[in-house]
Amino acid sequence: MQFQIIKYLLTFFFRVTLHLISLASSAVQFIVDSGEQVKVAIVHYWFVGMRGGEKVVEEICRIFPQADIFTLVLDRKAISDTILMHPIKTSFLQKLGGAKHYQKMLPLMPFALESFDLTGYDLVISSEAGPAKSIVTRPDAVHICYCHSPMRYLWDLSHQYLSNSGRLARMVMQLTFPWLRQWDLASATRVDHFIANSAFVARRIRKYYRRDSAVIHPPVSVERFSISRDVDDFYLCAGQITPYKKVEVAVEACTALGRKLVVLGSGASKQLKAAAGPTITFLEKVDDATMEYHFSHCKALLYPGMEDFGIVPLEAMASGRPVIAYGRGGALETVVDRKTGMFFYEQTAQSLSQAMLAFEAAEHLFDAEEIRRHAQLFSATRFRQELSNFINGVLETSELAPSRSRTRDGVQGSAVITHFPLPLNPNSLN
Repeated sequence: MQFQIIKYLLTFFFRVTLHLISLASSAVQFIVDSGEQVKVAIVHYWFVGMRGGEKVVEEICRIFPQADIFTLVLDRKAISDTILMHPIKTSFLQKLGGAKHYQKMLPLMPFALESFDLTGYDLVISSEAGPAKSIVTRPDAVHICYCHSPMRYLWDLSHQYLSNSGRLARMVMQLTFPWLRQWDLASATRVDHFIANSAFVARRIRKYYRRDSAVIHPPVSVERFSISRDVDDFYLCAGQITPYKKVEVAVEACTALGRKLVVLGSGASKQLKAAAGPTITFLEKVDDATMEYHFSHCKALLYPGMEDFGIVPLEAMASGRPVIAYGRGGALETVVDRKTGMFFYEQTAQSLSQAMLAFEAAEHLFDAEEIRRHAQLFSATRFRQELSNFINGVLETSELAPSRSRTRDGVQGSAVITHFPLPLNPNSLN
């Protein structure tokens, strides 16, 4: 028994030591000429899981290991140790409804965000997909917003969310959304510099906020995935099931063609399951090992939604598997037609079915190693380099930044300010 306890403690301290070494090796210290370190705050909308937005925050934490984190609500069991090692301050919504009921408290979020006291911070980085950018900073502080997307349920997908809501929720949304749009637009003026996670999102930032933005693609944990020698006879859909992801298109297409489809992710409705034929399998809650297995063994990933960027296709490509994607949105910046996947151009089962048949006829032409090499262009290391370089440039040139700020250690990277029309080259940042 004592031996097991000692073994556990040694293992724990070994892992903590490795984590601290990793943070130290990836961190860039931002200081002013007086030698004083810039005080950094990271603001994220909510921590209720480890999805794409939280993965971005995780990498920002690696750049700034001493940053403080502010968020509306927090579920400590749902986020990574890298994030939990930072001091995290939640809003009053944590006590009202917490992570379990955060979606019902949208009208209160402006008040909760503005209640955060950020006067002690020189640099504030907000991570925006839900509300985050509306925080109030010091007049001489620099506020950089990494925008995963303007809030889709307030803007381009508002009618879709309304049609999929119950009567009471729909009434509340209709009453509050006009006011929330005004608030969202006004809060965009509080941001000094926007970063978009894709050129597609940069266009939407320009459309709704009338602001230019830099484009830095989010990080993908390419090292988590590997190529399998054995490929099974099933297609794959992966990720949380929401209306705009159009999973029903893949279900209908595979049912009609008699092809096997595995749907990984929670949120499948009774109607979706009822429409599925005998070749469709739903796996709602899976661990990382199961997820990685399906990515590496699937025939191809089916991606029928229009995403802002889309990390899931790159995770499939990191596993050497092709992607059959709807040819709009962020997929145009990650999938290379006929090399790492194929496109279809109507969100219908018929259009997807035709693309699947075309893929099956040309499946032998896709090279797993080449597909994986493409995914490596979107690595977490690349993201940290580009973001650090962008922040360094802002602190050196901004009139709001502390006097003559600079980094102690320079890094390589690039970020492109998108003035419209946007560049069409999806690899311009890699």
